Amino acid sequence: MKTRSLAITAVLLALGYVLHAVMPPLFLGMRPDMMLTMLFLTIIMFPALSNVIVAALATGVITAITTTFPGGQIANLVDKPISALVFLALFLLISRIKLNALTAAILTLVGTMVSGSIFLGTALLVAGLPGTFSALFLTVVLPTAAINCVVMFVIYPVANSVRKRTAPQNSKAVAAQNTAKKA
Repeated sequence: MKTRSLAITAVLLALGYVLHAVMPPLFLGMRPDMMLTMLFLTIIMFPALSNVIVAALATGVITAITTTFPGGQIANLVDKPISALVFLALFLLISRIKLNALTAAILTLVGTMVSGSIFLGTALLVAGLPGTFSALFLTVVLPTAAINCVVMFVIYPVANSVRKRTAPQNSKAVAAQNTAKKA
């Protein structure tokens, strides 16, 4: 894992934490998981397996520490790594075709629904749910998926533009360009 990708991953996850902390609760005190959007953006920007695993584990720990959901600590630690690997697999399939803001948003929508299902299923097994699975899925997971989808649609073009502008230049290509300019 490169220092640059690690640093950008840390910044994105910190931003995700801030968004997660300021989001108001939707239903029974449960908040949308905005950390997922930043985790998914990290995966899109740095799809190396090592980066995905580190980001997923960090996201799982951060959300486990900050959760107010009964049994949410264990559910977050189970949910984030599995969801990240599923998202990575979907991303690798889709990126072969074409990746743009719309496909990134749709992937985020699907990834959030997968994450919510795993989270609720794990919480059900660990501590039970404060409502039915379907009620919580409809009132928390689907609105969160919609919010994450819109957020990704807005931030993906910005992140992609920044990534392209700050990408390390190939030293041979830069040297050739400098030589051509001098001649």
